Amino acid sequence: MPDQRVPVVAIVGRPNVGKSTLMNRVVGRREAIVEERPGVTRDRKEVEAEWNGRDFVLVDTGGWLPGGDHLDAKVSQQSERAVLDADVVLFVVDASIGVTEEDDRAASMVRRSGKRVLLLVNKVDDTNREPLIWDFVRLGLGEPVAVSALHGRGTGDALDALVALLPAPVEAPEPAADGEAARRARDVLSVALVGRPNVGKSTLFNRLIGDERSVVHDMPGTTRDTIDTVIETPGGPLRFVDTAGMRRRSRIDQGTEYFSLVRALQAVDSADVALLLIDATEGVTHQDQRLAERVEGAGCPVIVVLNKWELLDAEARALVQADVERKLAFLGRAVVVKTSALSGKGVHKVLPALSGVVDEYRRRIPTRQVNEVITLAQQAHPAPGGARVLYATQGATDPPTFTLFANRELPRTYLRFLENRIRDAFDLGQTPIKLRVRKRTD
Repeated sequence: MPDQRVPVVAIVGRPNVGKSTLMNRVVGRREAIVEERPGVTRDRKEVEAEWNGRDFVLVDTGGWLPGGDHLDAKVSQQSERAVLDADVVLFVVDASIGVTEEDDRAASMVRRSGKRVLLLVNKVDDTNREPLIWDFVRLGLGEPVAVSALHGRGTGDALDALVALLPAPVEAPEPAADGEAARRARDVLSVALVGRPNVGKSTLFNRLIGDERSVVHDMPGTTRDTIDTVIETPGGPLRFVDTAGMRRRSRIDQGTEYFSLVRALQAVDSADVALLLIDATEGVTHQDQRLAERVEGAGCPVIVVLNKWELLDAEARALVQADVERKLAFLGRAVVVKTSALSGKGVHKVLPALSGVVDEYRRRIPTRQVNEVITLAQQAHPAPGGARVLYATQGATDPPTFTLFANRELPRTYLRFLENRIRDAFDLGQTPIKLRVRKRTD
């Protein structure tokens, strides 16, 4: 059977040459975080792109900078991985700076890979800079193409050249029936890893997906953007989303960190399940509580992951568990998993916990059973003012959504009462429940 894989294009180069700006220009939206200083991009970020009818995956990478500190080395390793996985490499250089030693060394790495390469000389903002591009011929990566990612100058010609380098397309499989593609997309649940900086989110993310996709370092704030990967599990495909560490807005003093926070909140709002990571050695902090409230407000179930569990003795563990029960009581019966993402101990418990939460999230309850629970609840505690639910049914899943047909408006407090009765009767744990009320018309 022919390979149906979409071609992969990696954007590489030394720091601050405009790689992320180029990605944003190609996809037509602010997908990658951009700031006028080096080192903003650290992880590999993949997005789908298209030009002249050809689809491809575009991979943004951090600056390739060998010889730096430990974090620089990890970022460079991510770039090298991206090159090895790519079908075509977009090698980006800076016309305003000229050829640097780092350009030479990065070009040597790309040449050794044997991959097809398109050399893009960025920041050619006007015709006066066009002659500068020929200095880069000595990199040995072919004829340079002048572009200005910031202003869009020359990017169309560059994309035409890129498409010419892509592997020839293979015959597409028969399209799925209407609704089948939508069902498959819907069946991929999104799991967001959230938490304060430096609690081990990226380490756990890499453990779960079995790949070094996120840069891991003991310096808080290493992850700047949301990174996601779909993996197959016994319970079906899951999309894991690694997010930047979230701090209080009052402590955010950099533009990059602000946009990282925005991306992380967007990931939470669109997630089906959230893994809330807490540093067990510090216990549940005030910021952990605020994050838990924010995740609960997004309407997705929460699994609390107590990371670095192996560093605690028996007494400290008991104190942390009591801390969780007291300070995160508003999460209800949230599942708590103890792990050591660094060593891998306990990580095997995460997928079964997710499977249980997903089963609850997709639970469908027969209408007869729903009405039995509502009837018993109203007999035990009638609604005020003569309000009454006449009929109830579950209209949707993901999360369980119930429609209540009533003779008049139901108070919010009474809806909360009915929600709790439904949750207890069908053992829905901490899964969010939606209740929609429709008044009977004359």
